[in-house]
Amino acid sequence: MEIRYNFKLNKQFNNIRRSFEIYKMNKKVILVLAVILAVALCEESLAKYQFIPKVTQPRQKAPFFSAIAVQPNGKFETVSLNQYAGKYLVIVFYPFDFTYVCPTELVAFSDAIDQFKAINADVIAISTDSHFTHLAWIKTPRTEGGVGNLKIPLLADISKKISKAYGVLVEDELDELYGAALRGLFIIDGKGTIRTVQINDAPVGRSVEETLRLIKAFQHTDTHGEVCPANWQPGQKTIIPDQDQKIKYFSNEKKDL
Repeated sequence: MEIRYNFKLNKQFNNIRRSFEIYKMNKKVILVLAVILAVALCEESLAKYQFIPKVTQPRQKAPFFSAIAVQPNGKFETVSLNQYAGKYLVIVFYPFDFTYVCPTELVAFSDAIDQFKAINADVIAISTDSHFTHLAWIKTPRTEGGVGNLKIPLLADISKKISKAYGVLVEDELDELYGAALRGLFIIDGKGTIRTVQINDAPVGRSVEETLRLIKAFQHTDTHGEVCPANWQPGQKTIIPDQDQKIKYFSNEKKDL
């Protein structure tokens, strides 16, 4: 009876030991597989890695766009980024047609279009309104809150994809501007590279004069390779971006207190 009892204990013990050994083997196998999988994922991510920024920034290529626009002649035409290759382009995003600050901005940029063209630059405006709404707004007199006869095209970003690509789309459903574009201003050079990004909250409009100044400053640096100090205006001194050469500017312009 005792021998049979011990035999049963030994058998149970062997079963437990065997199960434990199997467990250890499985654990090693699982660990090896996990390492192999991690290496594979790492290699795959490195091979397919592409930097996708969360926001649109200067020095990046401007996101491509193509959309129906209302031209100054009142006709509907497709406008795309490619049409402006070789010249500077100002993109003016704004929230809605038939609002408050928006018409003052668009009229200001429109009235200054000859100044932009004189420095090889163009201006377009974009909102998430339809091109039909744009047309109605253009036909509304300025004395009644319309924009009248604009000299710049108004693009219809109905899908909201352009506004989202440029990082100005309001996507918070609890925000009263949900689905609209913020007051984003982008200056893009002739090579399609973003040089300036400005995004205002809805209550405050943008400066046409500052936009012109920035384009002239970037064009100066493009041509001469020198950099423009604060509040630089055409004809003023610039800085040679070199640790020794910069002294030529600072020795004349800056005085220690």
